[in-house]
Amino acid sequence: MKYYLIAGEASGDLHGANLIKALKKEDLKAEFRFWGGDLMKAAGGTEVKHYRDLAFMGFLEVAMNLGTILKNIKFCKNDIETFNPDVIIFIDYPGFNLRIAKWAREKGYRTHYYISPQIWAWKEGRIKEIKRDIDEMYVILPFEKDFYEKKHNFPVHFVGHPLIDAIHNRKQVNPKVFKKDNGLDQRPVIALLPGSRKQEIKKMLEIMISVAKNFGGYQFVIAGAPSQEKSFYETFLTTKNVHFVSNKTYDLLSIAHAALVTSGTATLETALFKVPQVVCYKGNRISYEIAKRVINLEYISLVNLILNKTVVTELIQKDFNKKELEVALKNILNPQKRNEMFLDYYNLENALGGRGASEKTAQMIYHSISGKH
Repeated sequence: MKYYLIAGEASGDLHGANLIKALKKEDLKAEFRFWGGDLMKAAGGTEVKHYRDLAFMGFLEVAMNLGTILKNIKFCKNDIETFNPDVIIFIDYPGFNLRIAKWAREKGYRTHYYISPQIWAWKEGRIKEIKRDIDEMYVILPFEKDFYEKKHNFPVHFVGHPLIDAIHNRKQVNPKVFKKDNGLDQRPVIALLPGSRKQEIKKMLEIMISVAKNFGGYQFVIAGAPSQEKSFYETFLTTKNVHFVSNKTYDLLSIAHAALVTSGTATLETALFKVPQVVCYKGNRISYEIAKRVINLEYISLVNLILNKTVVTELIQKDFNKKELEVALKNILNPQKRNEMFLDYYNLENALGGRGASEKTAQMIYHSISGKH
């Protein structure tokens, strides 16, 4: 069978890679062509475009890059027709993927969506497009099944969260060895996860680093994104007590004592590593003001959304400043607060449905398109 996968961000690259590996076990003759990143490339198949060329953040940024986006859509359609896959697998990234799905349905391709767009947060009207254009939907958050089936009468498959597998299957690191190999001393580590796009990294790191000098008993370590060159981070490494590791986020989280994390999938990853965290977000002012009016959620972090309570502190826009961040960081270094957070983290993992998301999804996709049950 021929599989065409489209992922537009770092998290989609991770989940797409694990899905490719699982599909290979189901289908020994599988051929893959994909939009994704280095992890999907390592898993096998032919890369069409890298997600670093696709990721535009916020309303204003999308509008400014509309010409590029439209060219990519046209190119994608032509590439799909040339490859002629048995199934197209969309991985999140809804603005682009739902446009392709509409065209693909009209052309008669099978359309499967792995990792639902967050239409429960905003653009709920997209449910009409999903019902019309998607054959099968695989969701990874427990509340999404009720959202689709009870609220919108659209059957979906809850497969559990693939991050549980990605974290469980990784090779363990020795904290002392990791610190020595990366030029760190033996003080506890506070991990800084500023995101993966240049514009958000610049906004986030300036404030994250500003608190470092007031926590001399700890060392702050920036998790460099695989999509960015080390040279990009060098301007942030002039502050004493701030260090850098590239493309080792999971290893860093596995030895971290606490973390300052940009809102997104990383908040969930940090929680699954059982690391106390402060969730931070500061976007383009215009984009933020628009988002505030269209997004109807009590929380921005997946940790709080899934457990439906405030487990991790969220510092958003104006609240994300040096003073507030210092207070929030001191709080998660407090032993009593840490114990409370650990208990919530264990409840979170249980709610996410356990291991095997990639394998379950691969089996369902293969059986659906091959007619085998």
